[in-house]
Amino acid sequence: MKQIAVLGSTGSIGTQTLEVVRANKDMQVVSLAAGSNIDLLEQQIQEFHPEVVCVYQEKQAKELEKRLAGERVTVLAGMDGLIACATASQVQIVVAAVVGMIGIRPVVEAIKAGKDIAFANKETLVTAGHIIMPLIRQKGGKLLPVDSEHAAIFQCLNGESDREVAKILLTASGGPFRGKKRNELECIQVEDALKHPNWAMGRKITIDSSTMVNKGLEVIEAKWLFDVEFDQIQVVVQPQSVIHSMVEFRDGAVMAQLGTPDMKLPIQYALCYPQRRDLAGERLDFWEIGSIEFERPDLETFRGLALAYEAGKMGGSMPTVFNAANEKAVALFLDRRIRYLEITDMIAECMQKHHNIADPSLEDILAVEQDVYRQIEAKYH
Repeated sequence: MKQIAVLGSTGSIGTQTLEVVRANKDMQVVSLAAGSNIDLLEQQIQEFHPEVVCVYQEKQAKELEKRLAGERVTVLAGMDGLIACATASQVQIVVAAVVGMIGIRPVVEAIKAGKDIAFANKETLVTAGHIIMPLIRQKGGKLLPVDSEHAAIFQCLNGESDREVAKILLTASGGPFRGKKRNELECIQVEDALKHPNWAMGRKITIDSSTMVNKGLEVIEAKWLFDVEFDQIQVVVQPQSVIHSMVEFRDGAVMAQLGTPDMKLPIQYALCYPQRRDLAGERLDFWEIGSIEFERPDLETFRGLALAYEAGKMGGSMPTVFNAANEKAVALFLDRRIRYLEITDMIAECMQKHHNIADPSLEDILAVEQDVYRQIEAKYH
């Protein structure tokens, strides 16, 4: 029986993880953690019967505890609760699917506790890859990527030597504004940016996809996951989202992983690795697809991708600034307090003002995050 913790159980990745668990009778949920959606979390508890749950917001945690009076489940709150869910003794693998940098500490503690990590919280590697990867090697656990692109690369590398990799070809759909120029994006509204052509995702990641900041975060994540340099990572726009990513080897061979745009495949692969299992759903029909297109990314229009390469190459605390500024900017845009193009403008401004820390500790990273938040809040209070 595979014992699982799901951090971020009410989000897009979390709910799809539970769909995978539902279809595999040899998987058991030990713990669940959510931000504030206690209605959905309560339903998940009634179905999966975890031993411990966490609601990050304390007020909602107390409300859930009242609702569950008499149930055999422990309800916790805040960061301590997240860490408890990630490190519960029975847990074998932690699905890290919380959004944002609150996922760093639970992931670090889970690795220290000897857990495998099914990884969907890209902010953790983006900001703390220099801490996470050595810790994984030291503790001997597995870090199994769940993002479709990194899961694709991981599959392409199975049985291959890392030293033979020439290039990572990270594919991108181009988002809802592919082909548009910067001046055409000046009047974009929230509803426009939330219309992704291929994927059904949470609101924040959908906005990130529209700006291509999400692809920038994936570039930095790929550097750490696959131990490559930034000039070995090439973003390729592939609008049909059929090729999830590719690897070019030293001899010129290119391996690609293809599939329908369904996150349950990389989730199940991570939970069952190295085994492949039946998975219900559509299959690719190449006669129906007909052709697959490739384009260069427009780094002038989609400035977020260019800024990610810049932050990644600078290293240190700069990727934290990139990520934190984007988190705050996207939240402001979703609240209709800034215009769409101000998202990347805000990232660039925060990066320009930051004095880079070459080798930040976990405490440094979290402090830089708060400094960026304060800087933006002072401007948009």
